[in-house]
Amino acid sequence: MATANHSSIPADRHSVWGIHALWDELQGDLPDLSIEVVDRLDSTNVALMDRLRQLTVAAQGRPLRASDLAPSLLVAVQQTQGRGRLGRSWESLPGASLTFSLSLPIRRPDWSGLSLAVGLAVAQALDPQGQAIGVKWPNDLWRLDAPGRGRKLGGILIEGLQVADQRMAVIGIGLNIAPLSLPEPVASVSEVLPGLDAPAVLARVMPVLARMLARFEQDGFAGLVADYAQRDLLRGQTVTTTDAACPQGQAEGVAEDGALLVRRDGALYRIVSGEVSVRPVPAV
Repeated sequence: MATANHSSIPADRHSVWGIHALWDELQGDLPDLSIEVVDRLDSTNVALMDRLRQLTVAAQGRPLRASDLAPSLLVAVQQTQGRGRLGRSWESLPGASLTFSLSLPIRRPDWSGLSLAVGLAVAQALDPQGQAIGVKWPNDLWRLDAPGRGRKLGGILIEGLQVADQRMAVIGIGLNIAPLSLPEPVASVSEVLPGLDAPAVLARVMPVLARMLARFEQDGFAGLVADYAQRDLLRGQTVTTTDAACPQGQAEGVAEDGALLVRRDGALYRIVSGEVSVRPVPAV
């Protein structure tokens, strides 16, 4: 019988974070899952990637056990060196943020659109009606203030590593739980779901994320395009990009492989995430 790894969690933290109940709920979609909650860590993504690198070394000397590649959920009450896309840092404060990473094998060979699928899952978990939270291509969650306008609520960072014959994903998610004072205005989950703390938000997000990853494994992003369109912050908006071929145009949605479609001077351009940054043009 599978058991959860709670060795790093003090007994009182089990109840605060609802670890037992969360583990039970996730077993159907994430068999053999281990859950850890730590007070302070540089980066949950870095920690899980380091563990996977250690497995690659171990795999050279012995066959890997099935448990070596089992899903692992790592939560940090505070991250000191949280990372975002394009090398950006992610502000994390105890009680005001939720930062966690999930490592798991994804056997589907094409991961195109995975960050969009993850963003969609988080948005659906926190805003089932679709009125308050949108997904900004390729990996941000925004609190909607007006069509195509809003403030960043959270971000996603996905990394991958080949371990023996299995490709492993590390999915990092950071969410603002309470208001933060930053140079650029940001949003928080408290605006949408007042009174929820980080453990309660994790309990809402993880089951939806687990089911979404199962859908992605089976159908890829192509099976999620219609759902994503309902949350697409950029669709129909004039955007600027750092792609030299298409510095500005009108966003026309996302393709089945997760590429952003932008029309400029009658031509339709496909923008893939990579090192490209995209922003909606502020209303005048």
